[in-house]
Amino acid sequence: MDWEKVFATRAGRMKASEIRELLKLLAQPDIISFAGGIPDPKLFPDQAFREAYADIFATSAGEALQYSVSEGYPPLREWIAAHMATIGIPCTADNILITSGSQQALDYLGKLLLSPGDTALVGWPTYLGALGAFNAYEPTYDRLDPETNRSASDYAETAAAAGGRVKFAYMSVDFANPTGRTMDRAARERVLDLADELDMAVIEDAAYQALRYNGEAIPPILALEIARKGNIEDCRTLYCGSFSKSLAPGLRVGWVCGSKRAIGQMVLLKQAGDLHSSTLNQMAIDRVARSIFDDHVAMLRGVYAERRDHMLSALKRYMPEGVSWTHPEGGMFVWLTVPPNLDGAELLAKSLKTQRVAFVPGRAFFADGTGGNTLRLSFSLADKETIEEGIRRLGLLLAG
Repeated sequence: MDWEKVFATRAGRMKASEIRELLKLLAQPDIISFAGGIPDPKLFPDQAFREAYADIFATSAGEALQYSVSEGYPPLREWIAAHMATIGIPCTADNILITSGSQQALDYLGKLLLSPGDTALVGWPTYLGALGAFNAYEPTYDRLDPETNRSASDYAETAAAAGGRVKFAYMSVDFANPTGRTMDRAARERVLDLADELDMAVIEDAAYQALRYNGEAIPPILALEIARKGNIEDCRTLYCGSFSKSLAPGLRVGWVCGSKRAIGQMVLLKQAGDLHSSTLNQMAIDRVARSIFDDHVAMLRGVYAERRDHMLSALKRYMPEGVSWTHPEGGMFVWLTVPPNLDGAELLAKSLKTQRVAFVPGRAFFADGTGGNTLRLSFSLADKETIEEGIRRLGLLLAG
């Protein structure tokens, strides 16, 4: 059978994730990998989860193994609502939808908001997984840069010329993947101004929000919008959270917080997509979050902050002239810009042969395929000695 003849047109926009492919390198013991932006499994609260699952099977096995409501396990949604209040977002459990990681939330939001030819405003660069989620719904991308004075009418005219309208702005505002940068308060307020002028949604990806190591916390965009409008039900921002970076990614538990109108429509997508996320895993997350969340996240901050500091210090010692990098206040990533005559993909191929160091070429994070002279490094998995040696080798590669 010639499958190409029966695939939908959107299939041509689906591409393999370069990062997922690079994760396969972790199995090679001689590779120093700064590629996968994933939590360190040695830091997982495995004992807390053993106890949680044992308690569930001892007391609530029937509920845990049964079908459940599409919105998500009610006690977990209540815990999340209380947690959201601590970061300036008063809401109720009815404002929360549990998803299979925040990645599923991005897919659902692309499906809900995008018609072919509509425009999504994204960063340049932006999270590769968001582009992968949105691509299937055939949007046009435009560059979101709230620190410039680009007008709402300019965005609207560009979108109309592409055959649609601006539907949403997507951004990771704290310690963004891939750059590690944080959007300041003025830029967040400007996004809200644009959203009101363009009558578009705002998708706030908060996957790394809990992992701040220094600097003063900035209110989430949804918190700023509630402060403006008085009630979450009047807000256009959808906050996407996740337990993947704070507790355990393998359980695939994330959430969306927003107005009941938007959440209700997403529930219909959840019903059609997979009925509901794993009840068992939601119950385990609920128990573990209630017992150790704050203490565990504090521990993570200490460990990852030290690794970040080692990487920044090593970059300062070993990088040749002409290389610059970000100085993140949290998260898992440092973003390198190398001289314009160098290409990240070619550097990776050479590095794997000569230096045995893996990283992610930056081009994949740009909706227009630019950014060839950029690299993403992750410090989350590497200890001090590994970071030192890996950055030393990377310096030799870039100097060569």
